[in-house]
Amino acid sequence: METAITVAVIIAMIVVGVMLIHLLNGQHEARIAAFHYGDIMPGIGRRTRKSRRPATPDGPPTPTHHEHSNGSADDV
Repeated sequence: METAITVAVIIAMIVVGVMLIHLLNGQHEARIAAFHYGDIMPGIGRRTRKSRRPATPDGPPTPTHHEHSNGSADDV
């Protein structure tokens, strides 16, 4: 008799555990669906092109402000 009660209690605990895991998985899936972890964050990753400009420049590079100065202290 004691063996049957022990087996019944073990089976009941397994059923309760399975139901608890099932409920927790449902809550976890709902949280994942609410937050889009796979979306690219703005400013990170690939950027979308707004125009069809080529990746390389067409002409020679334009000199910057530092390239125009001759390095003397009088330019400042």
